[in-house]
Amino acid sequence: MTAISAVIGFFNWREVIAVYVDDDYGRNGITALGDALGNKASIVQKYRMRPDITRSSLANSLKDLALLTTRVFVVHMNPDVGLKLFTEVHRLQMLSNGYVWIATDWLSSALDSLELDSDTMKSLQGLVTVRRHIPNSYQQHDFLIRWNNLQKVGNVDSGLNVFGLYAYDTVWAIAYAIDNFLKKGGNLSFTDYPHLSTASGIVSELAKLKVFRGGPQLHKILLQSNITGLTGQVQLDEGGDLLGSTFEIINIVGKDFRKVSYWSNISSGLSVIPPENRRVSSDNNAGLNRTVYDIIWPGDRKQVPQGWTIPGNGRKLQIGVPWKGGEFEKLVKIEGSEVGDSYCTEVFAAAVKMLTYPVPYEFIVYGSKESPPNYDDLVKKVAFKEFDAAIGDITIRTKRSNYVDFTQPFVDSGLVVVAPVRKLNSNPWAFLKPFSREMWFTTGAFFLVIGAVIWILEHKLNPDFRGEPKKQLVTIFSFSFSTMFFAHREQIVSSLARMVLIIWLFVVLIINSSYTASLTSILTVQQLSPTIKGIDDLISDNLPIGYLNGSFVRNYLSGELSIAQSRLIAFDSPESYSNALLEGPSKGGVGAVVDELPPSQLLVADRCDLEIVGQSFTKSGWGFVFQKDSPLQIDISTAILNLSETGELQHIHDKWLGANSCTSHSKDNGPKELGLNNFWGLFLITGAASFVALLGFVCCLAFQFRHHPRTSDDSQSVKSAIRKFASFVDRKEIDQRKESSRGRRTDGQEEIN
Repeated sequence: MTAISAVIGFFNWREVIAVYVDDDYGRNGITALGDALGNKASIVQKYRMRPDITRSSLANSLKDLALLTTRVFVVHMNPDVGLKLFTEVHRLQMLSNGYVWIATDWLSSALDSLELDSDTMKSLQGLVTVRRHIPNSYQQHDFLIRWNNLQKVGNVDSGLNVFGLYAYDTVWAIAYAIDNFLKKGGNLSFTDYPHLSTASGIVSELAKLKVFRGGPQLHKILLQSNITGLTGQVQLDEGGDLLGSTFEIINIVGKDFRKVSYWSNISSGLSVIPPENRRVSSDNNAGLNRTVYDIIWPGDRKQVPQGWTIPGNGRKLQIGVPWKGGEFEKLVKIEGSEVGDSYCTEVFAAAVKMLTYPVPYEFIVYGSKESPPNYDDLVKKVAFKEFDAAIGDITIRTKRSNYVDFTQPFVDSGLVVVAPVRKLNSNPWAFLKPFSREMWFTTGAFFLVIGAVIWILEHKLNPDFRGEPKKQLVTIFSFSFSTMFFAHREQIVSSLARMVLIIWLFVVLIINSSYTASLTSILTVQQLSPTIKGIDDLISDNLPIGYLNGSFVRNYLSGELSIAQSRLIAFDSPESYSNALLEGPSKGGVGAVVDELPPSQLLVADRCDLEIVGQSFTKSGWGFVFQKDSPLQIDISTAILNLSETGELQHIHDKWLGANSCTSHSKDNGPKELGLNNFWGLFLITGAASFVALLGFVCCLAFQFRHHPRTSDDSQSVKSAIRKFASFVDRKEIDQRKESSRGRRTDGQEEIN
């Protein structure tokens, strides 16, 4: 059964049907199969048959099996009932394309032991069975020759299967055990066991048998046996099971069968290489990548069956669709009791179209305008098999995944905040808004710095930059700020000053152009500003919050974000909560609405007075819902991935969700102010050029001072300047004393008067 479960797991079949004979052999075998499958697959139905089942009862049972969706069958019974079963399977055309029939080792034993007629072989085409693997050996070859000779002498035509070889080795193992028992001093003695009796108290015939007194010792020796027989190494574990069990995976084709793989309990999984040859093959690195050869399945097909199908009883898949109305009809459109074309239905139809088999289905509307759908209840209806599947704007949630299976997401989603926007009032200080505060201060500082640098570079050579200190200070300010309008009157003589001025005029040109463009935008473009900026503002404020009734938003806001439930207000339609947004909390409305991204995009696409603020604060997606372990979920997920890779999924998204009638409106916060980070590169270049110019100027001065010798004329000039300065100071002091004396005389005369 573990070998069979390996085959089922290799082909990724998730569901199987067990057909078995209703006796201890059949029941115990299917129990072992369920244990071996574990998490690989599940036995969705166990179909038991009586050992004496009639042909008509067998046909009726098979007709019931044909109505099921699962197409993988594991048959575990004795050869008499099993061969009769497959004769009816062939007659009912259940060996056609899409079916998988796996038989346990009873079928391989029948093939080895019996001469089956052509009709029986036809009923076995495409079947897969298992058989214990017996390595070839000279001992086995000699035995088969002797066996064939005995058959000829005795005129007996009896095939020898694997169980016959194991029986032969079992006899020899017991013989070796008894011989070892006697060599260790054991005694062959027996005793009566009269305690066997029937329920009525009559002594059973089994009581005539003797009991071997050395049984426990013989059993212990037998478990320690290690011999080489016809079947290979014969060695048992503590539980009495044969170590190193290996099975051949056999595919019946034509009048013979093919070995397509091997399974061993001492190696990892399936392989086309027998276990006794794997060590040699690993050294040569040959064939290690192949696990199973191609199998010819029922219907003479090489393509691996998917393992399930839509039942051919005329029943369509019942697919639940949540009711949507108003502005959300692009997501799911409901026309009366019918489902119309929409985004979700078109994605589902495109995915189904990519399947290699037909899937008949019909949509069933869940919910109404009077009773909006609850999405958790819709998902539970799929889990309870009231619906086969559900499609629509259903978010993939961890809690929901515990009892249903979701497909691959077909659109990204997440919770966002929708808030109303308001027109900004006019501002008399709007002319300051193009630049940030840091930008204004930095620009003003650079005007002064450039004026000072130009004055330093021009003062020695240019008479326009000479004169009294007051005049020179005015020259610095007027020159620096007149460069803003390129209206400076002073001529520039120094080459270094010209370099600095050219770079600065280029920077001024860019700053002027940027300021003009930004100010024009501020004064001419209508600005809209949201009342809140995102989820953080919504949490901190005490504003009421709206959400769509039936969604998971309420539980998320109250449970994950700890928002008081008294602030949460449910709405049944997008029209109701969009109106509540415009009314605002002061008129009984809400301050914001929390919803998923796609419907929010639809809402604000046609409502220019609403806006999505901030970023999505959760990450999720929408997926189609199927029952747990549904094979259709895997195929639909694969189809969605193919649609995404080919670009068809994006095309459908743009068709239904891409239009936006508010693209011509300004729905952002208006033109952004320009900051220092937008121009710091220009200021860096200007500062570097000024520093280089000043450094060059200082170097030139130092060079001239060092190489220009001091003369007597220079000394006389210095002395004359000192004398003029001293006489100027003396005149000032004499004038001050005269003024002081005149003031004292005036004060004395006033006192006398």
